[in-house]
Amino acid sequence: MKTVLMVAEKPSLAQSIAKILSRGNMSSHKGLNGACSVHEYTGTFAGQPVRFKMTSVCGHVMTLDFLGKYNKWDKVDPAELFSQAPTEKKEANPKLNMVKFLQVEGRGCDYIVLWLDCDKEGENICFEVLDTVLPVMNKAHGGEKTVFRARFSSITDTDICNAMAHLGEPDHNEALSVDARQELDLRIGCAFTRFQTKYFQGKYGDLDSSLISFGPCQTPTLGFCVERHDKIQSFKPETYWVLQAKVNTDKDRSLLLDWDRVRVFDREIAQMFLNLTKLEKEAQVEATSRKEKAKQRPLALNTVEMLRVASSSLGMGPQHAMQTAERLYTQGYISYPRTETTHYPENFDLKGSLRQQANHPYWADSVKRLLAEGINRPRKGHDAGDHPPITPMRSATEAELGGDAWRLYEYITRHFIATVSHDCRYLQSTISFRIGPELFTCSGRTVISPGFTEVMPWQSVPLEESLPTCQRGNTFPVGEVKMLEKQTSPPDYLTEAELITLMEKHGIGTDASIPVHINNVCQRNYVTVESGRRLKPTNLGIVLVHGYYKIDAELVLPTIRSAVERQLNLIAQGKADYRQVLSHTLDVFKRKFHYFVDSIAGMDELMEVSFSPLAATGKPLSRCGKCHRFMKYIQAKPSRLHCSHCDETYTLPQNGTIKLYKELRCPLDDFELVLWSSGSRGKSYPLCPYCYNHPPFRDMKKGMGCNECTHPSCQHSLSLLGIGQCVECESGVLVLDPTSGPKWKVACNKCNVVAHCFENAHRVRVSADTCNICEAALLDVDFNKAKSPLPGDETQHVGCVFCDPVFQELVELKHAASCHPMHRGGPGRRQGRGRGRARRPPGKANPRRPKDKMSALAAYFV
Repeated sequence: MKTVLMVAEKPSLAQSIAKILSRGNMSSHKGLNGACSVHEYTGTFAGQPVRFKMTSVCGHVMTLDFLGKYNKWDKVDPAELFSQAPTEKKEANPKLNMVKFLQVEGRGCDYIVLWLDCDKEGENICFEVLDTVLPVMNKAHGGEKTVFRARFSSITDTDICNAMAHLGEPDHNEALSVDARQELDLRIGCAFTRFQTKYFQGKYGDLDSSLISFGPCQTPTLGFCVERHDKIQSFKPETYWVLQAKVNTDKDRSLLLDWDRVRVFDREIAQMFLNLTKLEKEAQVEATSRKEKAKQRPLALNTVEMLRVASSSLGMGPQHAMQTAERLYTQGYISYPRTETTHYPENFDLKGSLRQQANHPYWADSVKRLLAEGINRPRKGHDAGDHPPITPMRSATEAELGGDAWRLYEYITRHFIATVSHDCRYLQSTISFRIGPELFTCSGRTVISPGFTEVMPWQSVPLEESLPTCQRGNTFPVGEVKMLEKQTSPPDYLTEAELITLMEKHGIGTDASIPVHINNVCQRNYVTVESGRRLKPTNLGIVLVHGYYKIDAELVLPTIRSAVERQLNLIAQGKADYRQVLSHTLDVFKRKFHYFVDSIAGMDELMEVSFSPLAATGKPLSRCGKCHRFMKYIQAKPSRLHCSHCDETYTLPQNGTIKLYKELRCPLDDFELVLWSSGSRGKSYPLCPYCYNHPPFRDMKKGMGCNECTHPSCQHSLSLLGIGQCVECESGVLVLDPTSGPKWKVACNKCNVVAHCFENAHRVRVSADTCNICEAALLDVDFNKAKSPLPGDETQHVGCVFCDPVFQELVELKHAASCHPMHRGGPGRRQGRGRGRARRPPGKANPRRPKDKMSALAAYFV
């Protein structure tokens, strides 16, 4: 029996699709990577009985990156990244072992059906899967087709079964357009980011951002925010005057009239009009009108409109809204949430989707009335040729979804019902009055039929007071006429919804990437999100954009990126050559980069005004080993030490606290040591600022502390404080933390494993002797006499922390609450979860010497 491998984009999606196609008659098991499951069942394919294996990836399998030395900022000129630096596809998440997992599942399979998301990114992942799986699949005979592509827009029985019945092929051109975008963003973004980060962080200490990043889409996004900020700052309010009149229609009622001239900017002229109208006692009706008007139902919902509404009305950021919509999609509640289309296909089952909402407690009456009276055909929108508009696929309740998922689902459903409802119809009445030489107007509205506003009440026509019945020539007494002084006001900061509109209009990003770009400018501390989800640029964001304008405005204007997006779309359509577009675009940006580097002084002049030099930033902390003067500790990210006398800057571990380490000095370079700590329950280790940046030995890499230093005699080094190999990761060594008493800790110098031991001990030292069983270094522990756990009032004991029965009850393994990013966690990394005390399982004898020194410890941790 032949085997068909089917691959979806997410584990939950794979399970839903397999459940539909197998009609629930399937067996499931976890894959070797622990993240993806495999669902198996039997059926027919291409007219023959087969075994189906449905599994998934977790997004992109591969990512694009530079080779070798080109990933090291200090060793490569950023200009080389445009053309000379070779790139390669690497596993997007090595911890998932996705390549190995797919090859294990794909080995010996005869066919593959790709159920990846039906957009450009999905097509790209299709070919990542094929590159991984095809080499291990059975070879086709006689030109037999073995690769198939399923295209679907929702996780419903009808859509999934229809997709299986009409399999196609993956689109290589769309995948190439994603490859081109990835390479352009990598090369351009990294070159500019590396140059300006190193240049400005080497000069200023309070930039408030660990990365001064540049992105071909990110930077124009920031540009829109700063452009609005500049308009606000340059705005000069002007005073203007308005006439306001009130007429009495009867004893208890009056009408407030609007001046037809609206406003004037000359006070004397306004005073003149006031004097002329105040002489009049009556207002004469000049004209009346009554017109029936309609407020149109909305177009079908696409991604950009959903994100706009989520931000402006639901208070949800674009990225959070997109993630919420994707969860609703994978759970089968809505159709695919990434679409540019606002027009339903002619064969779309509108009534079927509507019937599913007929018993919902919130909108059942409206839906039943529509089904009984007949639905209204949706307005003709834009057909982008991708997916149908976002539509509810099944009914759900607030209790079922809860929180933001329910609020977004509710909006999507109400919007869908509104698209097949009737327009809102209302009667607008207008009366024009003459008071002396001036004309004034008032208007009123009366709703005739609420139409779609019944399910979208926030769109309803505002209620206005109904006007009295009158005719031309009727007169009413004037209550009062007064002059109001007002001022023009500046525009407000851009809302996320307005920014999304601008990005869509100018072709910056795609419906899927727009939330990412907005999130990036927030995370980089270029803008902050204020109340009302308004985006206020920070000082750094403003200076960057003004600097780009000063050097090369095209770096920040949307024109050049929108032109690139058009070229990428031509690749996707098969109308442009991938290599030519890539080569031409990189050549344009390479020229811009060289000009930017040559002209950086222009941006630097703006930086000088807004930020403080390194020498004037931070507080004195530790002494430099060269000049023996105090270096300043700069806490703003990235935290670092700066010696103003030597004009040298030394990077430090991030995401923790730094303090002086007992005024001790490194024996190699005489720099004062500092102590990095991730918190009382986490890791800590001393480091030499110079060695951390300039490794003293060949086997050391940049960014290593004293707990990884191989100096043979330094009292702080791995050589004297190391105990043995870590129990979880392959490359780490457990090292005694000499600063942790009286709550002593032993921590891995690679992953986030921490062992708490010997509480209330006066002193803990690493002995030169080793254990006869596991070869770990012995520990010499001196306990507090009043709290000693040793028998017979003993206070001192030397033994192996892993094999000695006295010590086994005194060791507790934890995972550090936080870890410096440079420390690579081993398998099984779980933050903040304990593994219990080290104890020998009942009936288990002492383990003999294992192949690796520390696997003995693993036998005791339960």
